[in-house]
Amino acid sequence: MRALDRLRSDARVVGALLRGMPSGISHRDRLDQFYRPQAADYDRFRERLLGGRQDLVDSLALPENASVLELGAGTGANLDRFPTNLLATGQFVLVDLCPALLAQSKMRHRDRTNVRIVESDAASFDSPQRFDAVVISYALSMMPTFGDVIDNALRLLRPGGKLAVVDFYLWSGGAPARVRHGALTRTFWSRWFAHDGVELDGRRLRHLAERFPEHELVERVQPVPMLLGMSVPYFRFIGIKPATLTRS
Repeated sequence: MRALDRLRSDARVVGALLRGMPSGISHRDRLDQFYRPQAADYDRFRERLLGGRQDLVDSLALPENASVLELGAGTGANLDRFPTNLLATGQFVLVDLCPALLAQSKMRHRDRTNVRIVESDAASFDSPQRFDAVVISYALSMMPTFGDVIDNALRLLRPGGKLAVVDFYLWSGGAPARVRHGALTRTFWSRWFAHDGVELDGRRLRHLAERFPEHELVERVQPVPMLLGMSVPYFRFIGIKPATLTRS
């Protein structure tokens, strides 16, 4: 891509971000209005913003023929992060609520017969299949019913299956996180991302840890494009579904 084309592409994305998430309509329509103007440029811009996705996929260490469900799959770009042998032998279901991003995903994976793309709310998606892994990548922070989404992911996993989540977050202290973010960091980033419909409080991570007591948590920061010298906190979470569930 030429430099001028890259600038135009970035301008379209930044323009959508500055306009922010629409209000007063359904969540599906808000997502579609927000992402439609930037859908074609979505992946290139966010490759520089959304850290830890390849590490998350690598840490799953899935065998050949594994079944993978991604909730909030967007354009389906994460699929290309999986090993070639798994892409050839596994079964993948990509779920999203946004028509504009689903259109990009269908175009990207139109020749893959082992990929099914579904328009659905992540909290209510259902399948007779139980999956080896469920992936949620930078989507949970934009899901208002995040608790229902996490519970649904737990239900859709086979015993011993893994839930893999990577997302932005902010934490004021205490388990399960080890990093505590100061008041200034929490105030700045929560307000910055709220404009685009992203919630960075700690409730999502807390619910993950409650539902998946056996888990691994990695905490990092990611530089933000166009905000020179500034980095936003994110986490990677791998939770294992127990053989027997106990509910609080």
